[in-house]
Amino acid sequence: MTKVTKAHRVLFFINLAMLVGFGWVFVAKMNYEFMAYVVVVGGAIAAVWLSLPRVPYTLDCLIGLTLWAGLHLAGGGIPIGAEGRLYDVMIWPLWEHLEMLRYDQVVHVFGFGAATLLMHCLLAKSLRLPAAGKVGLVIVLLMAGLGVGAFNEIVEFIAVLSLPKTGVGSYTNTAMDLCANFVGAILAVIYLGLRGRLTRPVQLVD
Repeated sequence: MTKVTKAHRVLFFINLAMLVGFGWVFVAKMNYEFMAYVVVVGGAIAAVWLSLPRVPYTLDCLIGLTLWAGLHLAGGGIPIGAEGRLYDVMIWPLWEHLEMLRYDQVVHVFGFGAATLLMHCLLAKSLRLPAAGKVGLVIVLLMAGLGVGAFNEIVEFIAVLSLPKTGVGSYTNTAMDLCANFVGAILAVIYLGLRGRLTRPVQLVD
């Protein structure tokens, strides 16, 4: 059983403060898209908190998920210019034919890297080496991280169908998001390999 530590409580209250603060902003602006995201993020936080006794979440995974939530909510809640928002900011124009590299894509890389770390924690008890094999474990983790990313795109598609106006973007934007998710998953697997977690059981804090 995982012991609830001070670090867990601090992260929980940080997440709670972000939800309340940005939730108030989205309600005030009648931003239904991100009001829905507040509900989704709140549900994810509750699921992680309730499963703490049974799942060996690593501290870096929980910190990564907290940062992801903050970056995501800030992307929709911090205005830029008259009509823009942080999500629309171009960080570095890499290619004139595509809107790269935007804040949105950076958040996708970071966020679904964190999601891949989460999948590693959730699957730690099921995927035991050498039965799974290191290559097999890498493939499963990559596909699991990409699966979370695909689910996110489904949620965005539902938002497009349900709400009169969203900032989801075009098919090209969706494809770039999926590519960013893949980059994030790869970086997460590399990180796990460098920490030695692909060859030994996951620990709560390492």
